[in-house]
Amino acid sequence: MFKTARFRLATMLCGLLLTTACSAAAPGDTAAPFTDGNQYVTLSAPYQRASSSGKVEVVEVFSYACIHCAEFSTYADELRKSLPKDVEFKLVPAPFNDSWVPFARAYYAAKKLGVLDRTHDLLFDKKFKEQYPINSMDEIADFYASQGVNRGQFMVIANSPEVDAQIKKDLALIQAWGVDGTPTIVVDGKYRSANIKSFGELVDLTKWLVQKELNTKQ
Repeated sequence: MFKTARFRLATMLCGLLLTTACSAAAPGDTAAPFTDGNQYVTLSAPYQRASSSGKVEVVEVFSYACIHCAEFSTYADELRKSLPKDVEFKLVPAPFNDSWVPFARAYYAAKKLGVLDRTHDLLFDKKFKEQYPINSMDEIADFYASQGVNRGQFMVIANSPEVDAQIKKDLALIQAWGVDGTPTIVVDGKYRSANIKSFGELVDLTKWLVQKELNTKQ
């Protein structure tokens, strides 16, 4: 069974056992390949989105502190590239506990400085594949400095009131979605991934939910 990294308050319980990916049928097939209440859940209205763009929204709730998110990152990259042009892919960093908040700060600082695209997967690789000690805010800042980012500027943005407010907003949104583990996918603030057996199945589920939502907007 595939398990996300799950949290209750400040307690981190991580576990993952990947089995063979289940192949999803096309959205138009007679029998739905995924079941509400099993692989995904339909959230209660009013649906809360991460943005107001009007496009169908795919959100990955993640953390740089989560090894499962690191393992999913390649799948997430391919998923983002495969989505229709009228669908947007977003990342929301999960500030589930004190040890994860610095990584959420890092995400927004990197985004503000325009280095997110080139450092996103690299941070995962350095932390988990190369096992660099990247945990504290100082260690995270050192990583970005090694990538040519001004360390002082990075720290100012990461610890700014604006980032404080965004992290607070993210936590409220994640709680409203009922997300308690990473990686989790939320489609249009309406559907949340649940009991998933593999990363491949999570990608297939996301594509199916996206098409389901697009169909309702036609």
